Amino acid sequence: MPTDTLQIRQLNLQDYNVVWRAMQDFTTHRNQDTTDELWVVEHPPVFTLGLNGKESHLRDVRDIPVIHSDRGGQVTYHGLGQLIVYVLIDLRRRNLGIRQLVDILELSVIDLLQSFHIYGKRQAHAPGVYVLSRKIASIGLRVRRGCSYHGLSLNVAMDLSPFYRINPCGYPGMEVIDLRSLGVTVSLAAIWPLFFRYLKQRLECLV
Repeated sequence: MPTDTLQIRQLNLQDYNVVWRAMQDFTTHRNQDTTDELWVVEHPPVFTLGLNGKESHLRDVRDIPVIHSDRGGQVTYHGLGQLIVYVLIDLRRRNLGIRQLVDILELSVIDLLQSFHIYGKRQAHAPGVYVLSRKIASIGLRVRRGCSYHGLSLNVAMDLSPFYRINPCGYPGMEVIDLRSLGVTVSLAAIWPLFFRYLKQRLECLV
């Protein structure tokens, strides 16, 4: 099987817990011939804590549920108007390390932003992508049996206020931004094929 094969699954709006358990199940039962997949999804409002997440970073959750997830990273928010791409990839088959995968995801987002004439950048020791020092994309992954799951979230057109009820990614005072705030009006249905184009290009460079 070509190492650049990727199957896209558009899940639309789905409960976080349902998709999380499905990712775990997929990773548990996949084998060396299982095609890698990208799951494109949107979640109803939810705060998620990573494996090392500290509840002290939850400042004022109110009526938004909190889920203790098995991804890396601290606390983040998922909600309507946010593009989420879960990356279910056999890293061993692609000769990829986890750091390389994070780099590919970050650079693919930066490529996407550049297509809208927006300058995105990375920060040392704080995975994700930033515009004007505000976070626009977050990354949290888990690797099991040499395969990744979880992935990235890109703020497209959101109510950003729930981010200010937490310390995003464990950083008090971290500001966030979305594409709409930067003057880009685009739907989730239109944005994910663009992201996939850049992600595929980055992955193919490694073949």
